Amino acid sequence: MQGLPIAVRDTLCGRSPIINAPVVKFGNQRNKTTQAVLKLLLNSDLSECNADTISQSLGMSSSTLRRRLKEDSTCFSYLSDRARQYRCEQLLKERWLPGKSLAYELGYTEPNSFYRAFKRWTGLPFREYKRRLH
Repeated sequence: MQGLPIAVRDTLCGRSPIINAPVVKFGNQRNKTTQAVLKLLLNSDLSECNADTISQSLGMSSSTLRRRLKEDSTCFSYLSDRARQYRCEQLLKERWLPGKSLAYELGYTEPNSFYRAFKRWTGLPFREYKRRLH
């Protein structure tokens, strides 16, 4: 564990979460759309969530959603990635799941997409993370 970044080392030792919850500062009227999108993403089936379904749920066109998120200095793909990241942590806290099961639960159509995202989030390949935990 010596060669690992401190955040990853703390995670493997149980001192901090692997992934922090998505943080959006509320209170600013501008962030209302971002807050609504995150809320929908965190409470929906991620395999069925895309910009079109979320914009319909919010009663706006997908171009309006894109514009409002841009005004909030974010985009749908970023928020979707943060929601998947957060949901991944929650699932791993409950019980250990194989990578393919996690990929399915998080709405990835291909397990390799999940493995790449996991490495981006944690700095470790999924199998290495699993090996170090068990």
